[in-house]
Amino acid sequence: LTDELKGKTVEILEKATKVKAGLNEVTKAVERGTAKLVVLAEDITPAELVMHIPLICEEKNIPCSYIATRKDLGEKAKLRTATSAVAIIEGDEEATKELAAKIADLKK
Repeated sequence: LTDELKGKTVEILEKATKVKAGLNEVTKAVERGTAKLVVLAEDITPAELVMHIPLICEEKNIPCSYIATRKDLGEKAKLRTATSAVAIIEGDEEATKELAAKIADLKK
């Protein structure tokens, strides 16, 4: 993702009113279709832990974005600890749709 899209992701994450954090919670939110946007940390090791999330997001037409570190992701989502993944359940709908469109354009 471009730096501009990562910045937009951070803005949306900071405005989110309800989030689910952690790989299991994010996976459940995506499968249930309650997630509006999924944000993953880029520094996850091993990467196999989160490889399934972008795939199920694509199946459910849920945009998936990235942020640099687990620590940043935890801070921006207003959590007490670092986290690998966050699903935004409630937040700025319009900004989320705009970001989703830009991410979809990148995939083309």
